[in-house]
Formats: sequence, C-alpha cells, structure tokens
Amino acid sequence: VQLQASGGGLVQAGGSLRLSCAASGRSFGAYAMAWFRQAPGEERVFLSCISANGGSTDYADSARGRFTISRDNAKNTVYLQMNSLNPEDTAVYYCAAKLRHYFSAAVPREGFDYWGQGTQVTVSS
Repeated sequence: VQLQASGGGLVQAGGSLRLSCAASGRSFGAYAMAWFRQAPGEERVFLSCISANGGSTDYADSARGRFTISRDNAKNTVYLQMNSLNPEDTAVYYCAAKLRHYFSAAVPREGFDYWGQGTQVTVSS
C-alpha cells in the first residue's frame, strides 16, 4: 500500500488543522492506521492509531483530548483532526499502516509496515 499525507500548513496557536492520508492499493480496511510526528532534532513519536475495524482508537498523552483520528474506508483515507494547536506541535506528521485483518480491533503503537512521505505542520505563537 502507498500512503500520501496532506493537509499540513502554517497555523496560529490555538488554531486547528485536519490532516488526511490517502492510501492506494487494495484491502485498506485490513490495515490499522496511525499518525506519528517528528520535530526538528527529535525522534519520530507515536500520536494516534485507529484499528482496522474502526472501532478502537489510541492516543499518546500529547494528543489525547486535542486530536481525533478517524477513517473512511470508502475513500481509503485516514484523518487526524488537530485542535488547540500550540508551537510544540510543530513537526513533520507521518501516517503509517500496519496489516492486520478486517475485523481486528488492535491499535498498535509500533511495527508499522508502510509510511507516507510526511506533511509539515508549523504552529506560530
């Protein structure tokens, strides 16, 4: 599967952005999908995951309460709605896919098989 992330940009502190990740190929519904981010000079870190069946989600502490992950299997797309952004959210955001099966409720935080190219999010103070 190939992943294409989009939706990044420049936003003021307190603002919102919605990231999208479009997947090509078959069997999108069999993949757990996740978002990670990498700030300058730091390692890439987990933000959120949604299960293949869409029924389970998981969030890192930094994302919980402000970010919402969702998926539309008819459009082969996963989203990350980000609210109340602050300058510490400035990073390159990556989507990732991990093959599971269609009924899987697992929300892994590591071991992803496929990665998108990243989209830059910059939050100004």
